[in-house]
This record gives sequence, C-alpha cells and structure tokens, in this order.
Amino acid sequence: MNEPAVHLTRRVAPDHPAFAGHFPGQPLWPGVLLLAEVMEALQAAPALAARLGERPTLAQAKFLAPVGPGDTLVVLLYDEPRGLRFELRRGEVLAASGLLLPEAAA
Repeated sequence: MNEPAVHLTRRVAPDHPAFAGHFPGQPLWPGVLLLAEVMEALQAAPALAARLGERPTLAQAKFLAPVGPGDTLVVLLYDEPRGLRFELRRGEVLAASGLLLPEAAA
C-alpha cells in the first residue's frame, strides 16, 4: 500500500448538535459528516483537490464501524490513478472507506 497523500487527525466534538437526533441514547456520528471530513481533508492537498475538481463523484462509500462523541478520527487520503481512495479510522478500527473520482470521470 502506498503512503497517504494526506494524513489528518480530528476529534469528534462530544457536544456536536448532530448527536442530539442521531440517535438519542446511542449517539452516532452521521455518515454525511464522515464524508464532510474527507472533503475537508482534501483541501489540505490543493493539487489533488484540483485534479478531482470542484464536484468529485463519490464512486464508493462503506461505513463499517460507529463513530461516537469524543472519538478521534484519522483521515487518510490516498492518491491513485483512478482518483482518491479514503479511509477514516478510529484507532485501529476502520470506520469508513471509499473512492472519489474526478468530476469528469462520472
């Protein structure tokens, strides 16, 4: 496996408003917010972001493990010939993964 083009660590705010309704008594960080973390991490690599364009295509996304309040996420972005492979890890656990393609490749 190649080295990640971007490697960022983020802490999920325990008091984020999304936890209030997603889900009461068993808070879960919504998948759309996990994808937002990927898009924010992409901004740390301007050349890669430019190659994917303003509206990359989400070709694949898998949500594999829950992320909760106060968890620390590691966002890894891998530049590949087809596009951008991403992983979000909670410690050693793979929480989500997927593939973004350049907007023209859709």
